[in-house]
Amino acid sequence: MIERRSFDSLGGADHGWLKAKHHFSFAGYNDPGRMGWGALRVWNDDTIAPQTGFPPHPHADMEIITYVREGAISHKDSLGNAGRTEAGDVQVMSAGTGITHAEYNMEPVTTRIFQIWIIPDGHGKPPSWGARPFPKGERSGRFVALASGFKDDADALPLRTDARVLGATLKAGESTEYTLAPGRHAYLVPATGTVELNGVKLDARDGAAIRDESVLKVTALDDAELVLVDTAA
Repeated sequence: MIERRSFDSLGGADHGWLKAKHHFSFAGYNDPGRMGWGALRVWNDDTIAPQTGFPPHPHADMEIITYVREGAISHKDSLGNAGRTEAGDVQVMSAGTGITHAEYNMEPVTTRIFQIWIIPDGHGKPPSWGARPFPKGERSGRFVALASGFKDDADALPLRTDARVLGATLKAGESTEYTLAPGRHAYLVPATGTVELNGVKLDARDGAAIRDESVLKVTALDDAELVLVDTAA
């Protein structure tokens, strides 16, 4: 089963400095049919104006992944962590028992990110944060784990949940496949480009909610950059 969720159908908000689209219910957007997908709870498509951002605010009991599509995001938190994550790279914050953080676009250009929240498997662990580069060339023509709760994904940023976040870049006409284990849920968004997923056409920033599909075959109709989340049901 693949349910296409067109970009135009997503919820959203325009705060001036922040233009947000929500794949799932979030803040002032509430759709009982889109409360999450498996353990995936939030997928926000955020456009952040230069020299603006999210002031310090708290989180707990959530795995928060930031995938930077354009520009860069600068992070500071109550643990003393600070870092700048730029386009193509990823940061992960495990909120654990509680953390306060700020995320700012300190760049002279607009920053665009995917912010993905996944429900953790347990509670009571101390918070943590990490970031690392993932050159797009290393995921050319194939899915690469960017963040993962699976020990086999040794090069990925660690997650405290039975899930993985993957990225791929495909040239026009190129295809790749991903095997989805029985009972799993997946959610795919092309950051750029148009693709076919098992015959279903997806335009840039559309979402695809997937279950009961053993193999996901993605073919790029033009050059595409993909983000895929695989979670427990």
